[in-house]
Amino acid sequence: MLGLDANMRVYVRTGFTDGRLGFEGLRGIALKVVKLNPRNGHLFVFCNARATRVKLLWYHEGGFYIASKRMDRGTIDWPKSDKGAAQMNTRQLEALLRGAEFTRQNGGVPR
Repeated sequence: MLGLDANMRVYVRTGFTDGRLGFEGLRGIALKVVKLNPRNGHLFVFCNARATRVKLLWYHEGGFYIASKRMDRGTIDWPKSDKGAAQMNTRQLEALLRGAEFTRQNGGVPR
């Protein structure tokens, strides 16, 4: 998966994002909501309103990548928070994309 390394920071846009957004729209959300420059090499993750698709935005070696995952069935247990963003590590992201559930007991990160 994109060659994620354990030191990479992952920022999840809590709540839902318009699934039609492309490079510029997602970059704008990273700047305004997550309040980080998407060109810093970290991974930014977004989910559509039906919680059936996830998009990842990543800047690497002079350009942006967008990766997308569509669930074959079911939905993603996406974090919902007023904070606008949450941070997780790559291991937690991989668990989320495999279908792990968020729980309040562990601070809203996938188990």
